[in-house]
Amino acid sequence: MAFERKDRFFHKAKAEGFLARSAYKLDELQKKYRLIRAGDLVLDLGAAPGAWSQIAVKVVGPQGRVVGLDLKVIDGFKAPNAKFYVMDAFQFDPEILEGRQVNCLLSDMAHNTTGIRSVDQARSLELCHQVLNIADQYLVPKGHCVMKLFEGPDAEQIAKRMQKAFEKVQRFKPEAVRKGSFETYFVGLSKK
Repeated sequence: MAFERKDRFFHKAKAEGFLARSAYKLDELQKKYRLIRAGDLVLDLGAAPGAWSQIAVKVVGPQGRVVGLDLKVIDGFKAPNAKFYVMDAFQFDPEILEGRQVNCLLSDMAHNTTGIRSVDQARSLELCHQVLNIADQYLVPKGHCVMKLFEGPDAEQIAKRMQKAFEKVQRFKPEAVRKGSFETYFVGLSKK
């Protein structure tokens, strides 16, 4: 299904100084679930171009920290309480956390899509498993996690794995997700 690249969220993002329309996805998730708090360390996986980090730095405030990583350089956004790395999530280096544990783990990661739904879903599932591997090791007890998944027949694997790791698990599709998109967000609240 074709989508309109320059929809109302695209124009709103440009007008309000956000790097991408995806900022509104995290903004809505934050308002609904209160994932991030002042002073938190937020790990933003798949951070380019930096729109989710733009939202996160405002919430964590000057005492908090946002650490973002992506395969692409993030050079369109800078903040004193944010640091970005070019890094593959599958080669995650905990040194970037500066000795702190993660309070909130965000992932808007996606492989470059092929247009073949089953392939894109399988790759998305693989990324989500890696997000949960990182959460298992570095997310504090009671910490929160949100990640994008391209819905498919294997989505229940992620739901079940998250239910073992978090007190509460929800699926949520923010309003800013393009119509016809099969992306959804899994939200894990309060790590066990």
